[in-house]
Amino acid sequence: MSRHAPPARYELHPQLAAETHPLGTLGLCELRLMDDANYPWLVLVPRVAEARELVDLDAAQRHQLTDEIDLAACLLRDAFRPHKLNVAALGNIVPQLHVHVIAREENDPAWPAPVWGRVAARPYPPETLVERVRLLRDRLPK
Repeated sequence: MSRHAPPARYELHPQLAAETHPLGTLGLCELRLMDDANYPWLVLVPRVAEARELVDLDAAQRHQLTDEIDLAACLLRDAFRPHKLNVAALGNIVPQLHVHVIAREENDPAWPAPVWGRVAARPYPPETLVERVRLLRDRLPK
């Protein structure tokens, strides 16, 4: 008689949990706000156990992720009117599949370079965090 391990369950990586704030749950992803007041910055984390790469999602999940990236990009564009939107799925430090959607301005601290490793993250002051979360949640589809 063989024993099979139970299927893996989705769990948010501890570093993502520590560095982001929850905004909402979409069809596939957790939508989270990066705790860096230097930039309006969203992170989408597909709720798929052990997903590390886009190819770990099936075709329907990849299409849904694309739709949810579009939703996050429109959310930032409509709320902040940025000069540019950056979208990236790197995973070099946090292996769990997650996608960054970042609103960029020509005068932001890292412009025109990528945001990673340019300036230290600036955590949101509590009052600003509450306002930013409310602003974004109010714009999410009901």
